[in-house]
Amino acid sequence: NQTKILLRGVMVEESLCNVEFIKDNNDYIARVQSDIGGLREYRSSSLEEVLEQVIIDLQEEFENA
Repeated sequence: NQTKILLRGVMVEESLCNVEFIKDNNDYIARVQSDIGGLREYRSSSLEEVLEQVIIDLQEEFENA
């Protein structure tokens, strides 16, 4: 997830967070890292549940930033 900022006619990209999704046997794992929230991990047997957890967490993080 990146933002692009126009600075004196030059486009600058800034990374807001890094999200990694992994399937480990019957579990889905999401690892999220950001400057604000640090590194955290979500795990569930449901991909939908992991995605929902990541979305909710990131929405709250960036709304409060």
